[in-house]
This record gives sequence, C-alpha cells and structure tokens, in this order.
Amino acid sequence: MTTDPIALLNSKLDRLIAALERAVPPVPPQLDLDAADAFVWQASSRSLQPVRKVNRVDIGLLKGIDRSRDMLVDNTERFARGLPANNVLLWGARGMGKSSLVKAAQAEVNARLAADGATGSSTLKLIEIHREDIESLPDLMGRLRPAPQRFIVFCDDLSFDHDDTSYKSLKAVLDGGIEGRPDNVLFYATSNRRHLLPRDMMENERSTAINPGEAVEEKVSLSDRFGLWIGFHKCSQDDYLAMVTGYAQAFGLDVDEETLRRDALEWATTRGARSGRVAWQYVQDLAGRLGVRLS
Repeated sequence: MTTDPIALLNSKLDRLIAALERAVPPVPPQLDLDAADAFVWQASSRSLQPVRKVNRVDIGLLKGIDRSRDMLVDNTERFARGLPANNVLLWGARGMGKSSLVKAAQAEVNARLAADGATGSSTLKLIEIHREDIESLPDLMGRLRPAPQRFIVFCDDLSFDHDDTSYKSLKAVLDGGIEGRPDNVLFYATSNRRHLLPRDMMENERSTAINPGEAVEEKVSLSDRFGLWIGFHKCSQDDYLAMVTGYAQAFGLDVDEETLRRDALEWATTRGARSGRVAWQYVQDLAGRLGVRLS
C-alpha cells in the first residue's frame, strides 16, 4: 500500500468525484423538437430519438373502423388547433388497427394543418413511450410542458400485470397532480383490455379485500382517466374482404376479384382469425408471389 501523500490525496479525490457523479444525475440533453414529427422517448438517457420515417398506413386504407377513425381524428384535430380534447384509450380486438390509427390520425391532422398554412412548430408531434418506461412519464411531461409545440404521447399495448404498481404513476400523470396535465400534451394508449388490468387480478381483489368495492375501484379507476374510450371489435367477413381489396387496389396487385376473395378467405381460415393485421399479412404474401414491391 502506497504511503505517498499525493497518491493518497488523488485516490480520495477520485472516490469523491465518483460519489458526486452517482449522487448528481447528468444534465439531460436539450430536446430538439423540430428534428422530426415523431420521436421515441429514451428513458435511460432522458432524450427523444427522432423517427425520420414512421411505419404507418395511409388512413384511407383503414377499412371497417370508420366511426373509430372519425372519433380519433376529430379529437386529435381539436387538440392540434388548441381546443379542448381528451386523453384516449383505444381498446379491443387484436390486429384491428388501433396503433395504426393513432399514427395515421397524426399524419391526417398534420396534412389538414399544412393545408391551412401551418408549418414548423405548429405541426402536431407524436412521441412513443414504451410500456416499461411508464414510470418516467412524469419526467417526459415536465420536459414537454414549456415547449411551443403540441404533443400526443403514445403507448402501444399498455396493460398492467399482478404486483405491478406503475399504473399509479400513470394515474397521477393523467390527473395532472398540483400543476395539472400540460395543456400541450395528450396521452393516447392502445390495449386489448378495457380496464388495462387482467380480469383475474380484479376478481382476486374483489374476493380477498375487506371492502371489495373499494379494492376494485382502485384498479378500474385508471381507465376512467381517459376521457374518450374507442372500442375495436372482431372483424366481419365483409370488412375483412374490404380491407384486402383496399390494399390490393392501392398497391396495384393484378389479381381477379374472385381469386382474391377465395385466397383471402382461405388465408384467414388458416390463421383462425379475421382482422386488419391478417388482411395486411395476406396482401404481403400476395405481393411477394406477384413480384410486386410494397412502398
């Protein structure tokens, strides 16, 4: 062990610096909100990753969900224009276009704003937050509050399992706490569960609690924070075929109507389901067999 006083002093200074670095978090990077119209929130670095090309479907290709489409676009446009609007929960059947509709609605509203001459900071921004980062949502909201832009913060496939208490953080954010929810931020979420929690979890609370009603109310009250619920139900055969036909026409797939119908129904039968996702998967397979690139 060294007895050099200079070396000992340097060692102690190194330990002190390391302790300070652990105690004081680094300053988060400045958010460049004009870098793109869509971002992904990186909770670990407290930064926004710009998404240059969003994986989205044109809103005109989303068939069989007309009422849901109109409700979401209307709510989103009101918010983008500075009018009152609600947080939205899109819930229901798998593969029926919930997340696709959110992304398509943002593009549609921005197209309408552009037609009115809006540019730059006037466009509506979409920020995706991953389910596992929900606890960092208050930090993201706080960073967006002073910005001049308006934001849809979007969480896809949101749900909570047993012993997961992060839903309480989400409840607090949606209510806004003392400051209130930022006027320039709305929260959109998709889920297969109407109340975001598994049914057996709520049933267990009901059966074991001293006051079953209050226990279940604590869990169910999360979904009540969403002012607008939009339900997505299982796809009818006619809607499924309309989706397939719409995609085929949009991408110029040269196949006769009867063959398209027969093959599309056979594809759905082998998958055991009809949905927008199944329709898109069939069209991808069809385009590949025809040698047509989808863009």
